[in-house]
Amino acid sequence: PANCYDLNESLVDHAEGQHFLNEAFKIITEEVLCKGTDVKQKVCEWKEPDELALLLDLELRATGEPEHRLLQRVKDVAKYSVKTCHPHFFNQQFGGLDYHSLGGRFLTEALNTAIYELSPVFVLMEAEVLRGLRQLVGWTEGDGIFCPGGSVSNMYAINLARYQLFPEAKSKGLWSLPQLILFTSQESHFSVMKGAAFLGIGTDNVISVKVDEGGHMIPEDLDEKIMLVKSQGAVPFLVSCTSGTTVQGAFDPLDLIADVCEKHKLWMHVDAAWGGSVLFSKQHRHLMKGIDRANSVAWNLHKMLVAGLQCSAFLLKDTTNLMKQCHSATATYLFQQDKFYDVNLDIGNKSVQCSRRVDCLKLWLMWKAVGSNGLAERVDRVFILVRYLVEQMKIREGLLLLHEPEFANVCFWYIPPSLRGKEGNADYQDKLAKVAPVIKERMMKQGTLMVSYQPLGNKVNFFRLTVLSPLLSQKDMDFFLNEIERLGNDL
Repeated sequence: PANCYDLNESLVDHAEGQHFLNEAFKIITEEVLCKGTDVKQKVCEWKEPDELALLLDLELRATGEPEHRLLQRVKDVAKYSVKTCHPHFFNQQFGGLDYHSLGGRFLTEALNTAIYELSPVFVLMEAEVLRGLRQLVGWTEGDGIFCPGGSVSNMYAINLARYQLFPEAKSKGLWSLPQLILFTSQESHFSVMKGAAFLGIGTDNVISVKVDEGGHMIPEDLDEKIMLVKSQGAVPFLVSCTSGTTVQGAFDPLDLIADVCEKHKLWMHVDAAWGGSVLFSKQHRHLMKGIDRANSVAWNLHKMLVAGLQCSAFLLKDTTNLMKQCHSATATYLFQQDKFYDVNLDIGNKSVQCSRRVDCLKLWLMWKAVGSNGLAERVDRVFILVRYLVEQMKIREGLLLLHEPEFANVCFWYIPPSLRGKEGNADYQDKLAKVAPVIKERMMKQGTLMVSYQPLGNKVNFFRLTVLSPLLSQKDMDFFLNEIERLGNDL
C-alpha cells in the first residue's frame, strides 16, 4: 500500500550506491585488470560446477544483502571467471585488453541510452565510425549498423538480399516466394546455416561450396553449383564468403567470387568477422582484395582489435535506404514524424531490434587514442608474432603444423614422445586424437593456459591457437610452446 512508503524520498540512496561502485571498481581493477593481465597469475581458477555453485551461493532471496557481502560477491565473480584479458588466453577469437575501449564500455553502460532524442552523441558517433569502416572497405557511400554479434550481421545480409530480390516477402511472407538458395563454403561460420533456418530459408537450401586444402572457397565449384540450382528451377540469391575462417583463418578469393556473383546477379556478402581488421594494415589488406565489390560485410571489432564484447559492424554498400525499407515498422509512439529535429537521425527503423546497446563508443575512443596507424600496428604485430611462433615450432620436436598459417590461427598437433616415430601403427590416430583433450583438461585445472582444440574432416583433434592480444610478446609465444610440451610430455 502507498501509505507504507514515504513518497517524498527516492528509493535510491546515492551516497550508498556511489560508495558501493567505488569499492567495486577497486576490486575490478585489482582482480581483473591487475591480476587478470599478470602472467604470474592464473588464466582461470578452475572449480567443478557443483563446487563453484556452492562457492558463489547463487540462490536469490526475498531480502537483500549488506554492502560488504555484495562486494565479496563481486570479488568471487572476478576470481572464478576466466580472465580473457590474460596474455595466455588463446582460446577464442576475442580477448586481450584495451583500456580506452574499456573506458568506453563503462561509460555507455552508465549512460544507458537509445534513439537520437536520448542519445544524440552516439547516433552521430555511430554514423562516423561506420563511415570510417566503409572507407577501409573501399566504399565512399553506403549504410550500416552495429549488431549484437557477427551471427546477427550475417542474418541481416540474408534478410536484405532476399528483400531486395523479393520485397513482397516483408508483407506476404514465405508463401509468396519460390525456393531460394544461398551458397557458402564448407569452412564458413555456423551462423550462416543458423540464419537460413531462423529466416525461413531452410538449411536444406544452403549449398556447401568446396574448399581447397587451405580452406578457401573454390570459385569454379561455386559457379557450377549455381548453374545446377538454376537448371533445377530454384532461385539462387546470395553467396556468403569468409575472410578469416574460424578454424584455419583462410581468406576466400573475393575478386574471383565477385566475378561469379556478377555473372549470376547474386548478392555477395563477406563474413569478415575475424579477418576484417587486416584492412587497417597496408601490408596485409591484400588478403581481402575484392572486398569493395561486395554488397555487404560483417566485421567484429571485438576480435582482432580487442574492442570488447560486443562490437560488431554490419556494413552495406546500398545507398537506397534498403535497410530501413526492409526492417521498418510504423511505431508512432517512438518514431514520430513531426519531431523538432531531422527524423532521419532516428535510425531505429533500420534495426531488427528496438532497444540496442551503444557499441560504437568503445571503438571510437580506442581509435581516437591510437589512430588508424596504431590499429594497423597491432594487426601487423600479430603477423610478426605468428611467424616467430611458427619458426619456433618447426625446430621443436613433437610440434606438427596442420598447415602454414595465413592469418592469426595456428593449427597444430602436439605429438608426445610415446607416439613419435609410430605414425604407421594401426592405433596411432586414435591415440593422437586423445592428446589434445587431456592437455586441455590439465591446463584449465592448473590455470596456466587456455587454447582450443577440435578435429577437422578426417584430421583428428589438433590445437587451434588464436593470436590477437596487444599484450602479447615473444616471451608469451615461448611460454605457450613450453607449457604445451610440459603438459603433454608424459602422455
